[in-house]
Amino acid sequence: MSVDSSVQGIFAAFEAAAENPLASSRAWKAANGTPVVGSFPMHFPGELAHAAGCLPVILQENHEPITVGHGMIYPFYCGYTRSVVDQACKGDFDFLDAIMFGDHCVQVLGAADVVRAKLPNTRVHFYQLISSMSDPWSHSRARETFAGLKEGLEEMIGRTIDNDAIRASIRLFNRNRQLLRKLYDMRRSGTSPLTARQMQLAVKSSMVMDKAAHSALLERLIERLEATAATRQRGVRVYLSGHFCQAPKLGILDLIESCGGIVVDDDLYHGQRYISTDVDDAGDPLDALAKWYLERNLKVPCPTRVDQNADWETYLLGAMAKSKADGMIVLMAKFCEPHMYYYPEIKEAFEAKDVPHLLIETEHETTALEGIRTRVEAFLEMVKRQTIAKAAAAARLETGVV
Repeated sequence: MSVDSSVQGIFAAFEAAAENPLASSRAWKAANGTPVVGSFPMHFPGELAHAAGCLPVILQENHEPITVGHGMIYPFYCGYTRSVVDQACKGDFDFLDAIMFGDHCVQVLGAADVVRAKLPNTRVHFYQLISSMSDPWSHSRARETFAGLKEGLEEMIGRTIDNDAIRASIRLFNRNRQLLRKLYDMRRSGTSPLTARQMQLAVKSSMVMDKAAHSALLERLIERLEATAATRQRGVRVYLSGHFCQAPKLGILDLIESCGGIVVDDDLYHGQRYISTDVDDAGDPLDALAKWYLERNLKVPCPTRVDQNADWETYLLGAMAKSKADGMIVLMAKFCEPHMYYYPEIKEAFEAKDVPHLLIETEHETTALEGIRTRVEAFLEMVKRQTIAKAAAAARLETGVV
C-alpha cells in the first residue's frame, strides 16, 4: 500500500466518525457493550467517564435542518444549542446512558433544561464550574465539581471509580492530545501540508472515538507523514479563531484554502483549544483535573471564563506571531454571546497593532459561500499586498535606504 493511500484511508476513518458521530457511537456500544456518556463541549473531562468504563462522546452539531426543536428553544440561540435540542427531540440521543452539561453560557442552560425534559429515561447531569479562574478558592471549587461528576458516574455504573483507573485514562488522553499537537507542529512548520479540513477531522474524530483506537490511527498517520517529503506550500498564512462549541463547516475551511490561504494554526474548540493542555498523571487525579481546568485557560484563554492572568486578544497576537501567520480570520457562530461581547476587544487590539483580520459570521442554516468567497479573496489580497509592503520597508530600513 502506498503512503498516499494509507494516509487517505486513515482520514477516511476520521471522517466516518467525525461526520457521523452518533452512528459511530452506537456501533461502538453495540460491539463492545460499553455505556456511552454524551457531554457538552468545553470543560467536561472525558477521562472520568473513560475510567468508569464508558465511551465519552462530545455531542456535536449535526448537518440536519432544525425542525422538531424549533418550538422548544428560542430562535436567537446559537446553531449548536438549537441543533442539540433538535436531536434530543427527534430521539437521536436515546441510546446515550447519560449526558453531562457544563455552564459556559446561558444558552447551554436553556438547552440542558429541554434535553432533560425530552429524555426522561436518560441521566442528564448539570455541573456548575466556577468561572472565576484566578481566585484563591478556584482550584478547590473546581475539584468539588469534578468530585460531584465522579460520584454521578459511580452512581450510574454502581461501583467506585478507582484512582489508578483515572490515572490510566489520563495517560491515554494525554497521549492522544500529544499526537494531535504533533500534527499541529508539522503543519505549522510546513513539514506536512495538512489541510484545515484534515486537521478538523483529526480533532473532531478524537472527540467521539475510543481514544486508544484513535491514537493508534494517529501514530500510523504521523509515521507515514514523516516518511514523506513535504512540498512547500505557497499562499497567505492564516490563523483561524473562534467557534467554541461547534466545528466550522468544512466548506468554509475548503473555501479559505481555495482562495489562496494556508491555515497554519487556530484556537478553535475543534482544534488547539481542545488539545492544548495535558493532565498531571501523578498524585490525586481530582486535584490534577482541577489544575487542568484552570491551566488550559492560560494556554488558550476562553471568553466564558474570568482570569486576571490571561486575556484573549494578547494570546491571539502572540499565537499569530508564533505561527508566523500573515492574517487572522475570525469565525463567529451567529448568536454566540460570549464571542460577540469579547470581539470588540480583539478588534481594537488588532487594529492598534496593525494586524489584519477578517470577521465571518457563521450559522447552522445554509451559509452563502459565494458571498464569503468574495470577502476572503479581498482579504487575502489585502494581506498579501500589506506583507509585501512591510517586507520592502524592512529591507529599506536594513540597508539604510529611505
